[in-house]
Amino acid sequence: MSQITILKNGILINEGSRKEADILIENGRISKIGNSLSAEGNATIVDLNGKYILPGCIDDQVHFREPGLTHKANIGTESRAAVAGGITSFMEMPNTVPNALTQELLEDKYQIAAESSIANYSFFMGASNHNIDEVLKTSHQDVCGVKIFMGSSTGNMLVDNEKTLDSLFSKVPPMLIATHCEDEHTVRANIEIAKAKYGEDVPIEMHPIIRSEEACYLSSSLAVRLAKKHNTRLHILHISTAKELELFTNEIPLKDKLITAEACIHHMWFSDEDYATKGNYIKWNPAVKKATDRDAILAAVLDNRIDVVATDHAPHTIEEKENSYFKAPSGGPLVQHALLAMLEKSIEKNFAIERVVEKMAHAPADLFRVNQRGYLREGYFADLVIVDPNKKTTVTKENILYKCGWSPFEGFTFSHSIDSTYVNGNKVFEGGKIIEGTTGSRLRFDR
Repeated sequence: MSQITILKNGILINEGSRKEADILIENGRISKIGNSLSAEGNATIVDLNGKYILPGCIDDQVHFREPGLTHKANIGTESRAAVAGGITSFMEMPNTVPNALTQELLEDKYQIAAESSIANYSFFMGASNHNIDEVLKTSHQDVCGVKIFMGSSTGNMLVDNEKTLDSLFSKVPPMLIATHCEDEHTVRANIEIAKAKYGEDVPIEMHPIIRSEEACYLSSSLAVRLAKKHNTRLHILHISTAKELELFTNEIPLKDKLITAEACIHHMWFSDEDYATKGNYIKWNPAVKKATDRDAILAAVLDNRIDVVATDHAPHTIEEKENSYFKAPSGGPLVQHALLAMLEKSIEKNFAIERVVEKMAHAPADLFRVNQRGYLREGYFADLVIVDPNKKTTVTKENILYKCGWSPFEGFTFSHSIDSTYVNGNKVFEGGKIIEGTTGSRLRFDR
């Protein structure tokens, strides 16, 4: 007998509108959306009492650290933190150990996820200076994209050979290329200037000066030039500066864009003023920069120059983060609190929750052409998150699910809470607890 669930009396926030409705879930999919729904057989009835029903978020950039770096995180732990935060699908990056630079190594990650991920999953194929033949074997329908660390890499995946870059951009289409853009030459020059002044004791406040606006723009603008030259489908990750926004447009709809951009939670939440209190715990690459950059990025998200919102979830241990500047790695955990953070911004900046849903569910689905996810539609997979707008969430050590055990939001109280999460119709999170017994599915792409 198939599993049947009816979510009753919820407020659906979907496709730019909200309405009170019921959702009937059968065989892992949304069977019907309407009022006063019923079902034959033994259905589970859930009365939501006016809580919000959102499509599950799709995070297009995470680092779950498996294989090879599992002292920091693994696919099992971080996918559970993700669903606790309303993220039902993720796309994971290739700078694991070993780097995912062959089809065999890429498939190894899919096998790990099939056994341990509670959320749906996809993995980027990695590009290097020497593996273009392997890159070209990547399936457009089964893999989210190709990741290129252009100019800077924390995982030994730097692609700095101009001939290689040109070849990748010319040969990979129609596969999507996602890029990390920071100019390595500029960063290294800035490091030498900082060392000349401070020696090895460089303060964290220098991070946005070392990994500067110039470094970001030089690399991002190069990526855009190459994409325009070869008509490549380019997606630039984690925009961190106001200057880079001139590279993107809102004059054409997302479905017609060949060049798109992503913003991450930390670049819309923190600024260089926060280094004094947060220190290395907000050390990311690209760096958190000025308050003017932070505000400009959120404005670009809302006016569609930036297309999607993601996390760049990249955990490290507390011990690693407490090292000196050069020894402390860049990155931090975010998947459990990303949706809550954007809902908080919607209150703070007075924009509709519908826009949050657009940027964290609809737009990633459209941008990557994800098959039948990202929307509350009949026939689509039942990836849903129930949000309680009347219950607050305070982030504490006790309720953090990341393996690393910390969050840059510790001590902050969000105005909403994640009530429950469904992946493929299975309830996987409720009342602060993970519900075990199911695994997510591999994402497919309509390309």
